[in-house]
Amino acid sequence: MLSRPQEFAALQAGTVRSHPLLTARFLRTDLETTRFGLATGRKLGGAVVRNRVRRRLREVLRAMAPSFQPGWDVLIIVRPAIVDVDHQALVGALRRLLQRGGVLGGPTAT
Repeated sequence: MLSRPQEFAALQAGTVRSHPLLTARFLRTDLETTRFGLATGRKLGGAVVRNRVRRRLREVLRAMAPSFQPGWDVLIIVRPAIVDVDHQALVGALRRLLQRGGVLGGPTAT
């Protein structure tokens, strides 16, 4: 996972892909792993709601981890509509977003 402010700041130069539930920034790196950062703003709700959304996203990412392409930094920015969606809709939205960014199988984006 991304944790340092410098790592989040570096993603500002990356490409952006959007979905009604999520927005993601992608940056190609020379690392052997793919790292993720999660941004959950206060518009989602209180701390309990934001933490629940982060836990749900981490679990979906953990399940998808074997199919990630190496060498990416990804920042997932959550939109308020995600609070009310079920698990299948969350998985589908995240899968489409990561495929469009080149992180999940398929051709790599530059």
